Amino acid sequence: MKKLLIGSVIVVVIAVSVFFFFRGKGNEPQFRTERVTKGDIVMSVTATGTVNPVTTVLVGTQVSGTIKNIYVDFNSPVKKGQLIAGIDPASFEAQVEQAKANLLSAKANLEKAEATRIDAQRTRDRNSKLFSENLIARSELDSAETNYETAKASVNAAKAQIAQTEAALKLVETNLRYTKIISPVDGVVISRNVDVGQTVAASFQTPTLFTIAQDLTKMQIDTSVDEADIGKVNVGQDVEFTVDAFPELIFKGKVWQIRNSPITVQNVVTYDVVIQVDNSDLKLKPGMTANVSIIISTQKNVLKVPNAALRFKIDEKEKKTTEKKVAGGSGLWILQQGRPKRINISAGISDGSYTEITSDTLQEGQEVILESILKDQKKQAAPPGPRFF
Repeated sequence: MKKLLIGSVIVVVIAVSVFFFFRGKGNEPQFRTERVTKGDIVMSVTATGTVNPVTTVLVGTQVSGTIKNIYVDFNSPVKKGQLIAGIDPASFEAQVEQAKANLLSAKANLEKAEATRIDAQRTRDRNSKLFSENLIARSELDSAETNYETAKASVNAAKAQIAQTEAALKLVETNLRYTKIISPVDGVVISRNVDVGQTVAASFQTPTLFTIAQDLTKMQIDTSVDEADIGKVNVGQDVEFTVDAFPELIFKGKVWQIRNSPITVQNVVTYDVVIQVDNSDLKLKPGMTANVSIIISTQKNVLKVPNAALRFKIDEKEKKTTEKKVAGGSGLWILQQGRPKRINISAGISDGSYTEITSDTLQEGQEVILESILKDQKKQAAPPGPRFF
């Protein structure tokens, strides 16, 4: 009985020792790591924007009327001075004829006024001679002078009437010319807003009939850059962007203009950065959404580590099984002979995923710690043995 009791105590002691041994093993930290590599780091500012033609001309009409003819359609190439549409000119032609008739009437009135002036001049001269010979009264001479001056004024009024009717004629002739809608530039029609038979009214504002892109081989992207990033952007920086229509292609461009006018939407301040793009192959179309990366800085063939390695820190529990933290400066943790070790580094530019690293001790191929992982603590079943009540 005594031997059985001693054996049971030994079994219990062994079981407890094994339990605590394995439990200690389960609490030891394990680490997820990644090797230090060499490569290129590109620091960029991302934004979204819209692809637009560099020059877009809105073609409208200055006169009201009914669209009689349309000579171009969407995507039609046009030349400067080309007739692209016409408004029914009937009423404007009638106005021109009326203005011409008014001009003829004004000229006839001038001739009549000239004849009256000549007659009044003769009468004045004759009365002046008769008055000098005391054959008529002074009042008759004064009356003749007055009639002459009145006739001269009538001539001047007739001349003014002619100038007025000539101006009215030019106005209606101009309106008649405006019934022919002419392309102001060479380009491509990207929008047509009217149809034959439609009435356009130009009473309060000029209606837009066509939108013409002057040159689709040169495009621009209007992007919205956040105020936190606008200080990094400069004119002339290289730009890469993609569009949903060609997700596998990377297009190139350059920052052309940084506009100072702020755009505030729901308390978010952005600035319009204009990017010039070559579109010789005409793949880009107006209105496409561009996902833009403005290249701020590029470093070639440098050591780089994941950004998670710079964020990793040893917590208080893990410090008991690791070396003491080195004081001062930026650093990261490497795994050396299975144990964490902190080294000082200088961080350079980042692309959002990886960061350039400069260090005297860090080398390519070394493992940097990204995070710690504790082993699963498995519940150990109690070893079989005698039970004591």
